[in-house]
Amino acid sequence: MEIRDGLGLSPRKVTYLKYFLERGSTVKTNDLATRFDVDPSTITKTLNELSGAGLLILAPYHGASLSPAGQLYAAFLVKRHRILALALTHYGLSDEEACTEVSRFESLVSKHTIDRMCQAMGHPSRGVCGEITHDTGCLGNGRRPS
Repeated sequence: MEIRDGLGLSPRKVTYLKYFLERGSTVKTNDLATRFDVDPSTITKTLNELSGAGLLILAPYHGASLSPAGQLYAAFLVKRHRILALALTHYGLSDEEACTEVSRFESLVSKHTIDRMCQAMGHPSRGVCGEITHDTGCLGNGRRPS
């Protein structure tokens, strides 16, 4: 799966994918339910949707992990958060305020916009929340959305 526009996932699904990337391993349904204070049946439904989109690999009774496409997508989601948070700190928000505010709207910002912001910021390597990785889109080698 290619990262198209970076839109289309609910904020909750974005949070789950970033959590999978952070964990770097298989995550069990009950662990997710506990971590996010959500009913396990809701987690199962969401994991099935993410698996159907090609972002997760499900192993019944063992949990789920990011697919290769999911790893790429989750890395973009982390980058999007960090680029947006860094931008907000330039307008007077503290690091913590910037991270909190970005979490409220990040799922509405397209990949094209993040690539343009990253270019305009000179491809920063560090944001207020951690390291920023770059891909062919922000480095000017990606395709523009149609």
